[in-house]
Amino acid sequence: MRLAFVGDVMLGRLVNRALQTRPPTDPWGDVLPVLQDTDGVLCNLECVLSDRGAPWPGKLFTFRSDARNVRVLQAAGVRAVSLANNHVLDFGDAALLDCLDVLDRAGIARAGAGRDAEEAQRPARWTCLTKQVGLVAFTDNEPDWEATPGRPGVFFAPPDPEDPRFRRVLEITCQLARQVDVVVVSAHWGPNWGRRPLPEHRTAARHLAAAGAHVVWGHSAHIVRGVEFVDRCVVLYSCGDFVDDYAVDEVERNDWSFVFLLDWRAGAVEVELVPTVIRHFRAQRASGWEREAICQRMQELCTELNTWAEPSPQGLRLRPG
Repeated sequence: MRLAFVGDVMLGRLVNRALQTRPPTDPWGDVLPVLQDTDGVLCNLECVLSDRGAPWPGKLFTFRSDARNVRVLQAAGVRAVSLANNHVLDFGDAALLDCLDVLDRAGIARAGAGRDAEEAQRPARWTCLTKQVGLVAFTDNEPDWEATPGRPGVFFAPPDPEDPRFRRVLEITCQLARQVDVVVVSAHWGPNWGRRPLPEHRTAARHLAAAGAHVVWGHSAHIVRGVEFVDRCVVLYSCGDFVDDYAVDEVERNDWSFVFLLDWRAGAVEVELVPTVIRHFRAQRASGWEREAICQRMQELCTELNTWAEPSPQGLRLRPG
């Protein structure tokens, strides 16, 4: 079973406008064959899919994409999305509820937000070849958006083992690990910048691994961070931005990312990274000096986490150091 993990996919604003005339495959650029050559793609949906709602009062950046753009996700073979982020309520409760229904009708699994706390905390599950996959999704962004028994919102949890909300994440992860073959925990966490994982994220990842997670899938930061192996768990601390219309920081390079390919073979997992760059609101495979620079940066970041990153035909292949 091969799954592709990518970071933030933002289909609003200028991307949404471009999709008025471009096909649903367009945001994936020439990365599309890489995504389609897997058994499923997971992305953080950094916008709401809806045709209604008003921008959240006082919020500087609000992202909404037309409901019909769920076809973009379907075109790439997206099997599941994380909704536990700081943009899923950008256009209010009604737009979030629309988004939930749109994804459900499209057959795309979702986790991390819901009509109430129970739904927001509920793991997504789906069958992939012969394996059962489960997804738990939480965020430490937008605490005011925390779902309650009577209010829509996100699964909010600071990555602090002493916090009862994070202990709830661990409890759900442990329960899910007894029911499925592969457990993915999505964490939309931390600040927008900084190439290295926060110490509290490394601590949280170890607790999640001990609870039964096979993949800790981090995002929220606009740049990629290193990958660490914690026992049998692969920790992707930040997958960065994958599709958007953002201005590019020429030093931090928020337009650089990867497709993180995880391939489960004979009980073990192989990890390969395909370097990408955002161009004209679409993901493109990196080439030339950019490919070399993206891979070199990741090699350095992985070395700090005792992960060996070696060149491969697609980009980089990772293994424990």
